[in-house]
Amino acid sequence: MKILFLNYEYPPLGGGAGNATEYILKEYVHIPNFEVHLVTSSVDGVYHNTVVGEKIFVHSVPIGKKDRELHHQSIINVLTYAWRGYRYANKLLKKEEFDAIHAFFGVPCGLMALCLSKSYGVPYIVSLRGADVPGFSERFSLLYIFLRPLIRLVWRRAKFVISNSRKLKELAFPTAPKQKIGIIYNGVDVDHFKPDSNLRKQSPRFILTTGASRVTHRKGLRYLIEAVAQLATEYPNICAKIMGDGNARQELEILVKKLGIEKNVEFLGRIPREQTVPYYQEASIFVLPSLNEGMSNAMLEALACGLPLLATMTGGTEELLTDGENGFSVIQKSARDLAEKLKRLMNDEELCAHFGQASRRRAETMSWKNVALEYYNLYQETIKTYNN
Repeated sequence: MKILFLNYEYPPLGGGAGNATEYILKEYVHIPNFEVHLVTSSVDGVYHNTVVGEKIFVHSVPIGKKDRELHHQSIINVLTYAWRGYRYANKLLKKEEFDAIHAFFGVPCGLMALCLSKSYGVPYIVSLRGADVPGFSERFSLLYIFLRPLIRLVWRRAKFVISNSRKLKELAFPTAPKQKIGIIYNGVDVDHFKPDSNLRKQSPRFILTTGASRVTHRKGLRYLIEAVAQLATEYPNICAKIMGDGNARQELEILVKKLGIEKNVEFLGRIPREQTVPYYQEASIFVLPSLNEGMSNAMLEALACGLPLLATMTGGTEELLTDGENGFSVIQKSARDLAEKLKRLMNDEELCAHFGQASRRRAETMSWKNVALEYYNLYQETIKTYNN
């Protein structure tokens, strides 16, 4: 079986969708007689071809990226990928036979898959990831108006449409009420991401982590910073460590200076994924005051590292956080509520430990191996139903 993957995000570019693709491909290395070609974006102005294992091929096309913008793809970046990625995928399909196409994001990858499917008679599936679903991001509100008819067409022609969370599936419903949408959740590597109580005890500070994520306005990090400012006088040892980079970082750094809490907030920049584990392990709490999410990889990693969660109940968060069981939900855009929940946990070490243990137990029920197998079975069903 040979599958063509389309995803404009792939580490070090992008966030959750890119990381999910990387983890799934790593699992496919172990499946015999299975070949995958990924067409993605490069971080420079050069085409790259790399091999993972023996049968996983990664083809990266230049889209005009800059080092400072690895976590954020502009509309120009996405359009450039759509054009160059389509041309590259077209060449692959001319040279070799593929059994199916797997597009991450309905736009632009789903549209690329639709066009390639029509040209070469190859079925495709679409994975919905978040911003490709109308209503997910305020930043694209105007764009959704024009894209909605195209998105409906991409979904309708796909053999399968898959969401990464129940909430994202519900968000997709108004766009295409009759569309059948399945769910395959994100996974987590519980052997790599795991608790280390010794590392946590070594720190004299009470550390909050936002996990390996994008520093964008959608993540709601300004409310975390404001909450830290409210607590810093009473709890001078509080420290929020913000991993990642993005278009909101400069504005947030200015806010930190304005509030006079430079000693309580650290911007770590982008940390290579293989080096992020200690940052979770040293932390006391994971915080995600996001305005919208799909299924957060950072939250999954925090679960696996045994952290209590404080998060807004948006997107896939409801499937990872049970209020009062492994953390607390917080009111969206409310620094005061976040500060109150933080204070409660900071004053109750036993409750923190209880929540953390519950988080780890939940993570152990999820794995990238299971996710990869679900998609593998879906490819087989796609090919079978298409040929029949």
